[in-house]
Amino acid sequence: MPDDVVLSTCPHDCPSVCSLEIERLSPTRIGRVRGARNNTYTAGVVCEKVGRYAERAHHPDRLTTPLRRIGSKGSGTFEPVSWDDALDEVAEGLLKAEQRHGSETVWPYIYAGTMGLVMRDGIGRLRHAKRYSGQYHTICTTPAWEGFIAGTGILMGPDPREMGISDLIVIWGTNPVNTQINVMTHVTRARKERGAKIVVIDTYNTGTAQKADMFIRVNPGSDGALACAIMHVLFRDGLANHDFMAKFTDAPQELEQHLKTRTPAWAAGISGVAVEDIETLAHMIGTTPRTYLRLGYGFTRSRNGAVNMHAAMSIASVTGSWLNEGGGAFHNNGAIFQLDTTLIEGLDVRDPSIRILDQSRIGAVLCGDRRDLGNGPPVTALFIQNTNPMSIAPDLTKVHEGFARDDLFVCVHEQFMTETAEVADIVLPATMFVEHDDIYKGGGHQHLSLGLKLIEGPAGCWNNHEVVCALANRLGADHPGFHLSVREIIDQTLQSSGRGSLEDLEQTNWMDCQPSFNESHFVDGFGHADGRFRFKPDWSGNRKRRYVEASVLASVPKLPDHWTIVDQSTPEKPFRLVTAPARTYLNSSFNETVSSLKREGRPDIQIHPDDASELDILDGDRVRIGNDQGSLVLHARYDDGLNRGTVVSEGIWPNHAFEEGMGINVLTSAEPVAPAGGAALHDTAIWIKNLS
Repeated sequence: MPDDVVLSTCPHDCPSVCSLEIERLSPTRIGRVRGARNNTYTAGVVCEKVGRYAERAHHPDRLTTPLRRIGSKGSGTFEPVSWDDALDEVAEGLLKAEQRHGSETVWPYIYAGTMGLVMRDGIGRLRHAKRYSGQYHTICTTPAWEGFIAGTGILMGPDPREMGISDLIVIWGTNPVNTQINVMTHVTRARKERGAKIVVIDTYNTGTAQKADMFIRVNPGSDGALACAIMHVLFRDGLANHDFMAKFTDAPQELEQHLKTRTPAWAAGISGVAVEDIETLAHMIGTTPRTYLRLGYGFTRSRNGAVNMHAAMSIASVTGSWLNEGGGAFHNNGAIFQLDTTLIEGLDVRDPSIRILDQSRIGAVLCGDRRDLGNGPPVTALFIQNTNPMSIAPDLTKVHEGFARDDLFVCVHEQFMTETAEVADIVLPATMFVEHDDIYKGGGHQHLSLGLKLIEGPAGCWNNHEVVCALANRLGADHPGFHLSVREIIDQTLQSSGRGSLEDLEQTNWMDCQPSFNESHFVDGFGHADGRFRFKPDWSGNRKRRYVEASVLASVPKLPDHWTIVDQSTPEKPFRLVTAPARTYLNSSFNETVSSLKREGRPDIQIHPDDASELDILDGDRVRIGNDQGSLVLHARYDDGLNRGTVVSEGIWPNHAFEEGMGINVLTSAEPVAPAGGAALHDTAIWIKNLS
C-alpha cells in the first residue's frame, strides 16, 4: 500500500468488524476509507457510512472539551471546565453516592459504541475493583445466542467465507445490505462462480431481499412456524438425513412425530408464506447439500426469538448439511477466539456477590423497580461509555423519567452531544477509533484484528482507557491494568491467550482464528457433553438468570415450534411494528453526519397501501402510532413489500427528529425475553391514526 494508507479495523457494532485501509492526509486528518483488500473476509469492501468516516471524525459538532451542567437537567446548558476539574467532580459524585448507599448504587453503564476490547470492556476493571453494580448485556444478542447455543452447545459454526462456495445461501433474519455488507460479498461470489441461489427470509422487502432469487416474506415472529413446515416436508418427502440424525442428534424420531401436524398449510396461516413457497424452499434445501443458513440478529428481537433461532438452525441437522463445505448454519463465531480478558476487565477482582443489573431494563432500574434492584440500593450514579440509552433503550418514557431524577448523578463520556449527554452532570469528550489503539474480534467472521492509533484527535479528547485510569486513581481503586498502556494490555492479553504478541500481530494487522473444518462443522460432535445436537434443548438451564418469569420459562416449547408468546395484534392494536436498522445509521451512530441525514430523510412508518387505504391515509400523511406505553407522530410511507398488518420504522433517529421529542422506542417493551433476557425491539403491537 502507499505510505499514506494505513491498516485499521472498524470499531462499530456490526458482525463484519471490517479490516480497513485508511488514507492518512496529515497527522490530524484522515481521508478515504476502504475495505482491506488482503483480508479474506472483508475482501476490499466496506459499507458506505464507514467509507465516509472522515465526515464523522472531523465533524464540527464533535465534543472537544469537558462540560459541566449549569442549567436544569435536559436544558442543554453547560459550561466548559478543565479535565482535572471534571474528573474531580465525577470522582466526588461517585464517592458521595457510594458513601450514602454503598458501592452497588454506582452503575457503570456501557455497550458497543466501540467493539474494541480495551475501550469497550476496560470499564469492567473499575467496576470490579470498586464493587460497583454489574451489567447483564441483553439489548442486542441474548435471545439469538441462547437459541443457537441451545442446539449446538457452543457459539460458532462453519467458516462464513464458505458462503462463497455454497450452492444455496439462505439469509434469514438479517439485512446485510444495510447491516453487514461483507455477507453480500461472499454470497455474490457464489452466485457468479457457482450459479448459487440466494433466498432471503425477512419481514419486509429489504435491500437484501431485492437481490434474492427467492424472497420469503414472513409475519413478524413466525419464523419458527416456517422452519417447522420446512422440516415437515423434509421428513415427509424422504429428504431428511436419518443417518446423520441417528449419529449426531438427540431426538430425531420424536421430532419427526412432533412435526407431522406442522404442515405447510398450518405454517401458511401463521407466517403469511404461501404453501407452494414453503414446499419449493424445503425441496431446494433438501436437494442441495451445500446449503448455508446465514442466521441474523432479527431473531434476537422477538419474544419467541430464541425458539425461532433454534427451529431455523435445526433444519441443518435434519438435512445433515453440516457435513458439507459450504453447508450448515452460522450465526456468530464468538467462541472461537478464546481470549483471556482478565487484565482488560479486571476479572481477577470481581466479587460474584455483587448484583448484576439488566442493561435493557435501565428505565425500570432508574425508576426503582424492585424486580431489578432486588434488596440492593437504588442506582444514584451512572458512568456511561459507548452507548446512548436516552435514545436506544426500550420503554423510552420510563428511561427519560429515570434520568430526570434530581438525586441521580450522571457522567457521560461521548464523541457528540447525544440525548444521554444532554442530561448528564458532567460530559467528557471521547476519541474515535483512528485516535487510539485497540484490538477487535469479528463475531461475524474469524479474524482477531488491530486498530492502532493513526492520527492525533482533537486536543481535548481522551480515550476510554485514559478516563477509566484517571478515575480509578481518584477513587482509590487499584489493579495492574490501571498502570499499563493500551499497547501493554493488548500485548499481555495476546500472550496470556496463547495468541502470540502485539509485535507479531502488527506484522499483518489481523489473525485468522478459524477452527478446522471438522471442528467448525461439528464433524467430531457438537458442543454438548455427549456431542449431539439438541432438537430438545434444556431451556430451564437459564432459570439462574432470574430475569424471566418462571411461568414464561415453563411455556417454552420442548421441540422446535411456533411459540405464541409474541405481542399479538388485536382489534385495538391491529399492526405489528418492526423497528429495523436503517442503511446509513448504526443504532444512534452516524445519525449526526450530513450525508446519512440526507439519505435517510425523516423518520417514517412503512405501511402497505391497502392498510393505509382502510385508514384513509395517503402516502406522506402525518400519523400517530401508539400502544399502551405511549405514542408518537411520524409520516406514513407506502410500501407494498410488506405483509398486510406489518409496519416498519427504520433507524434510531435522534429524539429531536420527532415532533414531540421522543423516538420510536417509546413503543418498545423492556420486559425480559425468555429464556435469559433481552429486549423484544421488533415485537410490538400498535394502532395507527391519521392526523392529516
